[in-house]
Amino acid sequence: MFKAAFTATLATLSITAAVCTAAHATPFKDAQSGTYALEPTHTQVVFSLLHFGFTPYYGLFSEASGTLKLDTAHPATSSLTVTIPVSSVQTTSGKLTDELKGADWFDAAHYPTATFVSSKVEPDGKGGATITGSFTLHGITKPLTLHAQYVGSGTNPMDKAYTVGFKATGTIKRSDYDVKKYVPLVGDDVTLTLSGAFEKQP
Repeated sequence: MFKAAFTATLATLSITAAVCTAAHATPFKDAQSGTYALEPTHTQVVFSLLHFGFTPYYGLFSEASGTLKLDTAHPATSSLTVTIPVSSVQTTSGKLTDELKGADWFDAAHYPTATFVSSKVEPDGKGGATITGSFTLHGITKPLTLHAQYVGSGTNPMDKAYTVGFKATGTIKRSDYDVKKYVPLVGDDVTLTLSGAFEKQP
């Protein structure tokens, strides 16, 4: 019984590894150009900041939406928009999660979304790019630069949708967006990391 279960587990892991390897083996230049929609259930926006100078503290936004217009032959013509529902914020503390939605922090009732809209894409020739654009949070819009890296692409074996994945990081000062609670005891510099799965549209 144990041997059979162990063998089945190894087989599953082998299949998973093969699928992952296949996705990562696709060079950026061979990914399909087109219009993509951000797939919310496998996309995460993580934020981190320094907590009282002791440790980095992490939180998560989910249910993001957006559009990627991707041209792998001419990546500089590509564009990206992302919309994040602020009320989707999550942390390891239920009390803090509720507090972050309130008026002293994100004030989700009055400012329900955060958005990024690209204005310029500068490819690095290796599937990565510097993406310049505007980020709106708490009703305030400021410039934001994202450093994006291609992860992989291919047909999702579960839903059969052609998918391309990117990771992008950028840094903001939350006080620039009038989210000043506990600054500087709780860090002002916030790192944003987008792990985005994009599904090609017809």
